[in-house]
Amino acid sequence: MQIPLLSDIVIIFAMAIGVLFVCHHLKIPTIVGFLLTGMLAGPHGLALIGAVHEVEILAEIGVVLLLFTIGLEFSMKHLWELRRSVLLGGTFQVVATLLVTFFVARHLGQGIEKSVFLGFLVSLSSTAILLKVLQERAEVDSPQGRISLAVLIFQDVMAVPMMLMIPLMAGAKEEIGGVFFLLFLKGFAVVLLALASARWLVSPLLYQIARTRSRELFLITVVVLCLAVAWLTSSIGLSLALGAFLAGLIISESEYSYQALSSLLPFRDLFTSIFFISIGMLVDIHVLLDHPVLVLLIVLGVITLKALIAAGAAAILGYPMRTMILAGLALSQIGEFSFILSKAGVQFGLLSHDAYQIFLAVSVLTMAATPLIIAGGPSAVSLLMSLPMPGRLRTGFYPMNPRNASPLEAGANGVMVKEHLVIIGYGVNGRNVARAARNAGIPYLIVETNPVTVKKEKAKGEPIIYGDASHEAVLEHAGIHRAAVMVVGIPDPVATRMVVSSARNLNPRLHIITRTRFLQEMKPLYDLGANEVIPEEFETSVEIFSRVLARYLIPKEEIERFVAEVRNDGYSMLRKLSDEATSFCTTSFCDYRLYLPNAEICSLRVHEGAPIANRSLKEVGLRKHHGVTLLSLRRDTEIISNPSAETVVLPGDISVLVGSPEHLAEVRSLFEQGQ
Repeated sequence: MQIPLLSDIVIIFAMAIGVLFVCHHLKIPTIVGFLLTGMLAGPHGLALIGAVHEVEILAEIGVVLLLFTIGLEFSMKHLWELRRSVLLGGTFQVVATLLVTFFVARHLGQGIEKSVFLGFLVSLSSTAILLKVLQERAEVDSPQGRISLAVLIFQDVMAVPMMLMIPLMAGAKEEIGGVFFLLFLKGFAVVLLALASARWLVSPLLYQIARTRSRELFLITVVVLCLAVAWLTSSIGLSLALGAFLAGLIISESEYSYQALSSLLPFRDLFTSIFFISIGMLVDIHVLLDHPVLVLLIVLGVITLKALIAAGAAAILGYPMRTMILAGLALSQIGEFSFILSKAGVQFGLLSHDAYQIFLAVSVLTMAATPLIIAGGPSAVSLLMSLPMPGRLRTGFYPMNPRNASPLEAGANGVMVKEHLVIIGYGVNGRNVARAARNAGIPYLIVETNPVTVKKEKAKGEPIIYGDASHEAVLEHAGIHRAAVMVVGIPDPVATRMVVSSARNLNPRLHIITRTRFLQEMKPLYDLGANEVIPEEFETSVEIFSRVLARYLIPKEEIERFVAEVRNDGYSMLRKLSDEATSFCTTSFCDYRLYLPNAEICSLRVHEGAPIANRSLKEVGLRKHHGVTLLSLRRDTEIISNPSAETVVLPGDISVLVGSPEHLAEVRSLFEQGQ
């Protein structure tokens, strides 16, 4: 029996292999390759596809799975934290884009109804493409990623009333007020149901399913939950994508979210590929060939308009210039939900057939340009930031008093604080570093770009200031010239490079520790002056194998010795990525590895009752018997540098030792109680 859809799928993916292979060698983003595949295979290209409607259904499944996995990686808590950005930023972006498009269309001679309808089409951005690109670039949790997600959520919600207003604008007689009120009640009920399910239903259900140890049963259960919530929201008039995102949020509150995510990733990538191909199939290439100048002018106009307005949305939320530009560029395309609105507009006479084809060509070109625009965003930021502009525009419109904003300008005695720790970013990493510094009594200062976080944490007494740390003025305000250590914990790789470079230029003696998600980011960071780059992949593997060894009852001291060896070998190998990086280190703690390549420095506190307590260094014989050298002792606020053999070690002292990882692991027992 002949199955047309099967042959079409084979054709689509076979052609996609060839196109993506060429795109890979030309360094063209994969999304652009999928769009080109659709344009070539579609009815307006080589006409190789017959079951166009069935392909569009598979594409809808792709959008559902994409939004579902995005919801899995989020949580209700994260969504609640975005509420201000959703309501304020989303409202500004949609309303401002609609109004500007309306006035431009009216100036070009369009009627009121058609002008409003064009505003609807232009105001929406592509959730599927933008989130896909941000995921690939690991920027979903970056400031521009969070703003973009907040605006996209608001757009998905507003797309529903836009759809309801199309018949009204076309002159259909409907009681629109009653429809809106009923839709609001249904949406409110769905949100309440989602909150209740996340707390009392889904987690116990997945626990019972997980107990069976059946991967098939777990996968089917997760898929049913996803499609059921998506179907529920669709049945009451909301979008499938919004329902899928809500379903992901529900499961994200349980401890099974990561297993669900890993189970669905292959299916998500498969179906989202079909979605991007189906978008390309809508484009009539002849329209591009017949009206190239008109289409390109509209594309440039739409991208410029949406980028400026979205940047304005980030500005009113208080974000600095860099975040404004990146968020504006990210939201500059036309969205996939606009296709649905455009079809309804053609049906009700708000859009002619020729205008519809031009709109499709413009939309697909803006979508195809999105990965390239986002990739070129950092270069655009550097160019624009080099232009003269008001200082408030550079740093953002969040109020910051230069005289009082830095909590470290003066200590308790009015003396300027020195040798403090600067923490860039107050996410999970930043919070943990701040907590450790607070417990250890180390003075620290946090720099954060989210004005809401700054206001909230400052009210709690945290030493935090608002600003974009990639600007030298913000780092100077944080006392970077006097700081001893800077920790960069932001998820944006490009911003991390800029922060490291600026900090190194301002303070050559600063010890810079930064995180990175990807190993390929290590060499650029070392080249820019970072002293230590912590790759998440490497540290995750260390934590995993240490727990495996503990499970096999390997003694703790042996595990610690092995971890020290692995870190020494691994980071020595990774540091070779940039030999020049060591030239930035001028303090003894930075460049000791140049002369002692197999040595490490660590600090140990002397506990009450430890073998070394109340004994002189001569009696203990650290160097003679254990191969370890004591560099200094910290006793309360006193620092004893290069202590003599007659120095007595007291309980509570913090000793700074240098030696091989094996010797340091062995000598640890001398400092612990009862050893």
